[in-house]
Amino acid sequence: METVAVHNAANAAHHAAPSRLPGGTHNRPRNAGMELDLSWVLDTRVNLSATERRVASLPGRRTVKKDAQAAWLLKAVTCIDLTTLNGDDTPERVKRLCAKAMNPIRADILDSLGMSGRSITTGAICVYHRFVATAVEALGDSGIPVAAVSTGFPAGLSPHHLKVKEIEASVADGAKEIDIVITREHVLTGNWTALYEEMKEYRAACGDAHVKAILATGDLKTLRNVARASLVCMMAGADFIKTSTGKEGVNATLAVTLTMLRAIRAYQERTGIKIGYKPAGGISAAKDVLNYQFLMKDELGREWLESDLFRIGASSLLADIERQLEHHVTGAYSALNRHPIG
Repeated sequence: METVAVHNAANAAHHAAPSRLPGGTHNRPRNAGMELDLSWVLDTRVNLSATERRVASLPGRRTVKKDAQAAWLLKAVTCIDLTTLNGDDTPERVKRLCAKAMNPIRADILDSLGMSGRSITTGAICVYHRFVATAVEALGDSGIPVAAVSTGFPAGLSPHHLKVKEIEASVADGAKEIDIVITREHVLTGNWTALYEEMKEYRAACGDAHVKAILATGDLKTLRNVARASLVCMMAGADFIKTSTGKEGVNATLAVTLTMLRAIRAYQERTGIKIGYKPAGGISAAKDVLNYQFLMKDELGREWLESDLFRIGASSLLADIERQLEHHVTGAYSALNRHPIG
């Protein structure tokens, strides 16, 4: 069994602050996209049995304990898009979420980990358009970007011109990142040109805001469709590809993650551009997020553990990470209600 060892949690988490510039901008070139290469898309295949064997072996091949685990979990915190996407959201709930994003781990826990005085924040706050301005104001000059879900989230079936207007409105309100949903029909019918043109229009509407393309992988039926949709969205200019809205019956999985990461690697080898990845939906336990981190590092390298290339769409995950870190420093588990999110 391979163990990732570090001297202690403070040393290991020395670079845990998000690798982005102040104000939510990202310290790397944008993805300008490329012409749609249908031959590349249609030649793409996924070996299902090999993919399943690879992800099944992951928990047994990698593990981290004690200080090393604490360091990996602190790193995960800096990559969380702390999210509230509920029908009963209110401005006050969003403000509480923003306060948590700026101080995601209790000060006494950070002190015990040797991280006193370090700037640990989440990667972003993710909300509906209605609450973008509220979140921007609440976050102030913290440097935490606001991500807005858009284009008729979660189904993506609004009229196209309204989807584009929604993006533009969120950017005008201060969103630095836009999480769009693709039209699943284009994937399911193999209309790759329509998907490409749609994504290009979304990318243009985002302007300087980074765009994350949500594939809704649970609706795409096959890993081959996931791989092909990933490539088309990257060709059209997506800065990130993202698994799910969190509202599908099946959301992020390790098999889907492996498929998307290998598409990212293929795109980088072809273009030289690094694309980010965001699993979302169903990642609520600290032990689960570690497997995603291990897979990111194994498949793409150390750079993809930073917030400008890796985000985790989550709401309850942060509470469990904070609970695990408290256990690490005290030896006792506390109730989840002692670690409120919003």
